[in-house]
Amino acid sequence: MRREEIIKPENLVYRRTPVLTDVTMHYCPGCGHGLIHRIIAEVIEEMDIQDKTILIAPVGCAVLAYNYFDVDTIEAAHGRAPALATAIKRLYPDHFVISYQGDGDLAAIGTAETIHACNRGENITMVFVNNGIYGMTGGQMAPTTLSGMKTATCPYGRDTSIMGNPLNMTALVAQLPGSYYVTRQAVYSPALARKCKRAIRQAVENQKLKKGTSFVEVVSNCNSGWKMTPVKANEWLAEHMLESYPLGDLKTPQE
Repeated sequence: MRREEIIKPENLVYRRTPVLTDVTMHYCPGCGHGLIHRIIAEVIEEMDIQDKTILIAPVGCAVLAYNYFDVDTIEAAHGRAPALATAIKRLYPDHFVISYQGDGDLAAIGTAETIHACNRGENITMVFVNNGIYGMTGGQMAPTTLSGMKTATCPYGRDTSIMGNPLNMTALVAQLPGSYYVTRQAVYSPALARKCKRAIRQAVENQKLKKGTSFVEVVSNCNSGWKMTPVKANEWLAEHMLESYPLGDLKTPQE
């Protein structure tokens, strides 16, 4: 008798969501992108909106997201995901449109698209993965790189006197009149992953209300770019990243 034939449904503790494909993800071991992908896929499955979801993939570490989600997915030019999401949502207002971007894509080359989409209150869900570094292209300094943090292009640490201050994109978005729900989450522990899932679910559900943009930042690690083991990277994230990017809701519908 095969193993799957003797497992009863009530004993099932884990299964692969059908919203994810069988393609092996290319992310570095310990990276948060894979878990964030699964959370988004689970939300889509639980909401039963797989055939009505359109995902916008970025340029960056998640550039191949279209290979991993079994939903309609479109690749955007670098930084232009909010603009593309805007067009798609206006053409298909009954669909759920989710843009997925890293800090280099959203907070550097895509700053204008991000700000103006949120200021207009486009009825989309934006997922922003912040690991404080350019992960895909070799570990260069990003807009979100912390003061004193070492990268390939600031090997002695970010000097804010000449390199500027870290850009708190989520705090900026929260001040815009068109943003409806703005939150910052993380996934480096099971409890935080569950909170992140609730936040992403709310951000997607909000599209039914047509009240504005829902923006979810996920503070994540980049153990390759940070040159740490996954365990050390998570510890460093909790100790340093969250001081500049504290978790929690920045703007809720009740406000």
